[in-house]
Amino acid sequence: MSGIASDAQLFEDHFRVERLSEPKYDRVDRLYCHSEDKSISMSLDVNKELFPCKVDEELHVALATSLHYDGSKDDERGWRDVAKAGASDATLADIFDYVCYGKIYKFEDAEDGKTIKAYISFGGLLMSLEGPYKKLTPLRVDYVYLLVRKR
Repeated sequence: MSGIASDAQLFEDHFRVERLSEPKYDRVDRLYCHSEDKSISMSLDVNKELFPCKVDEELHVALATSLHYDGSKDDERGWRDVAKAGASDATLADIFDYVCYGKIYKFEDAEDGKTIKAYISFGGLLMSLEGPYKKLTPLRVDYVYLLVRKR
């Protein structure tokens, strides 16, 4: 994994959109993706008006506990305020197209004993990641930023 170097980074990988769900809501698409090495599967709800995606598009996805490169907390300011702080205060949000704030709220062990599934909610937009313990170990029940950009 490469791309962003941040002390706050918990997870980062590249995914290919394999399919979109049948539309249930006017502004939300559920993306079904696999990592480049096929070891991690991801489902992700996105606001399709803000971040439209198509099958076969490649996404760079990261989860971080802070938008600051040094991992420092956001000082009780809202994340939008942190992201708009100005050029002198560059943040991870500056290099991504789609940013959400939410909570990792649940983990499930797979029956094979080698994989885990993490569930994350971003104000009703849901994400799940399923893959080997080794790649998902840094995740924990915590508040996180989702950062996504197209490759």
